[in-house]
Amino acid sequence: MIKIREATKGDVDILYNMIMGIAKFHDHEEFVITDKQKMLSAGFNENPKFGALIAEFNDEVAGYLSYTWNYSIWNGSEYMNLDDLFVWEEYRKHKVGLNLMQRAKEICSDKAINMIRWEVETDNIKAIDFYNRLGVTMKEKGLFRWDF
Repeated sequence: MIKIREATKGDVDILYNMIMGIAKFHDHEEFVITDKQKMLSAGFNENPKFGALIAEFNDEVAGYLSYTWNYSIWNGSEYMNLDDLFVWEEYRKHKVGLNLMQRAKEICSDKAINMIRWEVETDNIKAIDFYNRLGVTMKEKGLFRWDF
């Protein structure tokens, strides 16, 4: 049985471990700069900078989805920016990712928001196939990053 719930400050260790899990999956561990204290202070206060959903499969942590809220001046509305969607490998055939995405969509609907936006590595074919099965549209666009 799949249960999706909002993350709480008591979940910081779990979230951090899954962030490291997705970073390891993409061989990007060296790019994870955050730590548990930063996550705690940024995500679990009166004005959280991010939200996160935890998926449990038969009472075991199976995955997570993290997000932020952004505003599109072209659309004239707020939208959800999906930061990460990650499911531990042993749970990937159990619709955990689908349940996380459906819950994110419900959160948006409850706020009268009609768009979720996210990025995917272009060589992550399994993720792209998963998103295509949701019926979403992938827009090709270059991604720039300016670190200083």
